[in-house]
Amino acid sequence: MANAKLSVRGMTCGHCRLKVEQALKGVSGVYTAIVDLEDGEAEVDFNDDAVTATDLIAAVAKAGYTAKLAG
Repeated sequence: MANAKLSVRGMTCGHCRLKVEQALKGVSGVYTAIVDLEDGEAEVDFNDDAVTATDLIAAVAKAGYTAKLAG
């Protein structure tokens, strides 16, 4: 299991937060995804044999937002 923290841009409300969270949880191999609207971050636990950070960033982009690895 791996953990990644993403910096997410474009979220402005609770609906945005939920949309990003659902997009991340929809990636096969993601165990948990917690999105913090105020900090603009998402913390994701995932199976690193099945999912890459690029997959997570692509899921956020497909939902209409921009993401990159935080840090």
